[in-house]
Amino acid sequence: MVNQTVTKRIKHFQDFGNSLPHAKAYFRDDWKIIYFDLSGKMFGLLSPTASETSIITLKGDPESNVALREIYSDITAGYYANKKHWNTIKLSTSELSDQEIEKMITHSYKLVYENLPLYVRKAFAASD
Repeated sequence: MVNQTVTKRIKHFQDFGNSLPHAKAYFRDDWKIIYFDLSGKMFGLLSPTASETSIITLKGDPESNVALREIYSDITAGYYANKKHWNTIKLSTSELSDQEIEKMITHSYKLVYENLPLYVRKAFAASD
């Protein structure tokens, strides 16, 4: 049952990442992970296969990250990432809905977008 839920979440979150403007969520062979990319910058990492330990790692505001970790036992400091700026969420969580995780993906995307060079953001705006 857990693996079915996690399998659905992996596909759903990868599709969601690909639906964000100018973003790509793809399997990165050298890291063996689903990589969320915006103009060459990472905004998320997602386990490619379902298991009890499958995770998604997303960027967040340092203060919010600490608060989320205190509220939810299924959110921990970023795995293989800067612990201040990244959180890791267990995909098997029942504490967080898909919609709540989608909001975290969107927030991570926006944080990366806002730090892109102005010429990149202008090029994106011109192509929209």
